[in-house]
Amino acid sequence: MHEPHASGRWSWGAVLAVLAAFSLYAGVPVRAAEASAYDARAAEVTVSGTHFVDGYGREVVLRGFNVSGETKLAENGGLPFASVEDARKSARAMRELGGANSARFLLSWAAAEPVRGQVDEVYLSRATAQMREFLAVGLRVYPDFHQDLFSRYVFDKDSWYSGDGAPRWVVQAGGYPRESCGICAHWGQNITQNQTVKSAMRDFWINRNGIQDAFLDTAQATMTYFAAHLDATEFAAIAGFDPYNEPYAGQYASGEDGAAWERGRLWPFYEKFRARMDAAGWQGKPALVEPNMFWNSNLSFMKQTGGLAGVGTLGPRYVFNTHFYDQARMSGFFNLSKAKDGAYTSDFNSVRNRSTALGSPAIVSEFGHPLTGTSSDKAPSVGKGQYQALDSGLGGRAWWENPAAAGPVLSATQWQWDIHSGRHHEAMNDNQGKIRTTGDAWNDEDLSAVRLDDSGTPVLRQDARLLDRVYPSAVAGHTLAFLYEDRSRDAGTTVTWSRIPAGMPELARLAGPELPYGVLVWRGGNASAPTELHLPAGFDPASTTVVSDLGTVTGPGTTGAIAIAPEPGGTNARRILLSGATEGLHFALISAAPATAEQRTAVQQELGRWAAGAGLG
Repeated sequence: MHEPHASGRWSWGAVLAVLAAFSLYAGVPVRAAEASAYDARAAEVTVSGTHFVDGYGREVVLRGFNVSGETKLAENGGLPFASVEDARKSARAMRELGGANSARFLLSWAAAEPVRGQVDEVYLSRATAQMREFLAVGLRVYPDFHQDLFSRYVFDKDSWYSGDGAPRWVVQAGGYPRESCGICAHWGQNITQNQTVKSAMRDFWINRNGIQDAFLDTAQATMTYFAAHLDATEFAAIAGFDPYNEPYAGQYASGEDGAAWERGRLWPFYEKFRARMDAAGWQGKPALVEPNMFWNSNLSFMKQTGGLAGVGTLGPRYVFNTHFYDQARMSGFFNLSKAKDGAYTSDFNSVRNRSTALGSPAIVSEFGHPLTGTSSDKAPSVGKGQYQALDSGLGGRAWWENPAAAGPVLSATQWQWDIHSGRHHEAMNDNQGKIRTTGDAWNDEDLSAVRLDDSGTPVLRQDARLLDRVYPSAVAGHTLAFLYEDRSRDAGTTVTWSRIPAGMPELARLAGPELPYGVLVWRGGNASAPTELHLPAGFDPASTTVVSDLGTVTGPGTTGAIAIAPEPGGTNARRILLSGATEGLHFALISAAPATAEQRTAVQQELGRWAAGAGLG
């Protein structure tokens, strides 16, 4: 667990929960009612090699969303939500509708330090109260000091674009000229074309006027505040800290490229931030560090060197943290096609390769696609392809033939989760004549997966089958391969990319053409806690079928080797628990379709033969 908490105390409830969990998970079948209790040991996340692990040593996959794009706006004072009540509503919906187990929680430097050297503890108190609502429903949280285009204060009231991040005093100290992007079709072009934005970014990395030092001071004060004001059980579920969103040099020095800038400027900054984490009481938590933001662009003329390739191995105190957007399809120009099976395996395998080379887990802390606009017709296929590539390094047609090449399941948080999507009232750059209400209310973006309906209830803006997924949230041992066929829909048509081999007719019959299913293959190695997979709300517990070498069942009960249980946190979210796996090869199919005992036995035999001959070791 983490170092002694700043408050110096654990609640008795937390102590009893940990003791109960220890006896509960000590190699015996799990009772669902007990498993739903909050368990700080299961909630904590540390780094072991290229994996996240919990307090039981299980491999953990973090999945969820960014909360929220409202932090970029002035309407809520740089907070993700207007109120604690909004945060509570959002957190519960994220758990129940989005199937999340984690959230990237955005913070604003401008709001945290509006006056140089003066940290606004009222802002930190409000941010803590909102963050606590996500922790309360069992979500792990990692904060992020967010920025785009350096600062909103770079831009004038009549500017075409806006930014977020640095306080007004930072921009004033820079003495920058009036900004201009020239001929820009997208806000992101300001990063490389707007000289004022570029100069401000450069000044941060060279610490002009001591602004990087000031940021580090504020970051340390922020982390110290969180450590002191979250109780020990809450702090256990803080998964780390993302120091700086989408870093870019602004301007390279003569002869410098992205990789050289990472080595000479970015990595030294991360080392300083890491020291500030330690000083703030975050010694046991990783820094989730991002590379040069253009290292993995899928537009060749935008791609640059980077990916932290020149900094050596990261070790257990850092995590490789990157973003991926299909800029070609988002452009509405460079790629007009919809994504197909395996469209993003190469892009996401580059993330897996960097993880291996750096000796660190990887997390894709932003991905997604616009839900309105010229390229929005591609959103269903892009979303399906991105989630497919997060789950596996193989396309659906290839997975069954060579699962040993699937690679690790990647952790990720989708951009974004804003319940007030389309209901904003943002004066762009403080211009009351430019009130923005639609979409994300920021630079014409519209990526929120959720909104409020007219009754004030959160509802999804994307297919629930796509977002609320089966995934291995905690594996007692080591994941060898994972596949999820979500059967999400595009323009009303169910899309299937996986191809079950002809030699598995009973599995194909059970899977059918419409209902989703997932397959996990793992090597057992830790029997002190069960393997857990999130069970989407679309899976009726009474008809959910699990076929494993550990047993088979349709309609799992609350006890036994295969059980169904609530997710921690008191919501309606559920999980499948697989207990009793010894060392050796194990498999589990989770299907939304019911099956007879005879069908389950036939599928179990097919999967057993397939797993034994699949080269999984």
